[in-house]
Amino acid sequence: MATGTRLTHLDDTGAANMVDVSEKAVTARTATAVGSVLMKPETLEMILSGNAKKGDVIATARIAGIMAAKRTHELIPLCHPLALSKVSVDIVADESLPGLRVTAMAKLSGQTGVEMEALTAASVACLTIYDMAKAVDRGMVLSGIKVLEKSGGQSGSWTAPDNT
Repeated sequence: MATGTRLTHLDDTGAANMVDVSEKAVTARTATAVGSVLMKPETLEMILSGNAKKGDVIATARIAGIMAAKRTHELIPLCHPLALSKVSVDIVADESLPGLRVTAMAKLSGQTGVEMEALTAASVACLTIYDMAKAVDRGMVLSGIKVLEKSGGQSGSWTAPDNT
């Protein structure tokens, strides 16, 4: 099946099925996804100063993102369980938002891509930030969750057009 020609998770009758990757070559595959949590400046300051009631927001969100990537197949129907070799979640403050920017990377040597794992890591890290700070800022907005780039596999490398 050529990527972009038809939906890979639908068979000829339109029924949803897990894609058979058994004949695909094992290649090194990496994907990077991003997301942001926009918040009040005072919420960002509270998080950065370590004064959140629930604890270290950034460290907790990083761990939550890593754990989520490892469980993507349990959360997203038809995703393959993957033996990830690396997951990283980086969270940095951006006072121009104001808020926190999350970058998640997933990597493996395998027969299927890791875009969903990277997206899940970024999404859950953002959700965790919201959860830990919602008591002081219920108006936070999760924004811009997307794949920035992927490499490996039959389709090769891809980078988002604006890559931001």
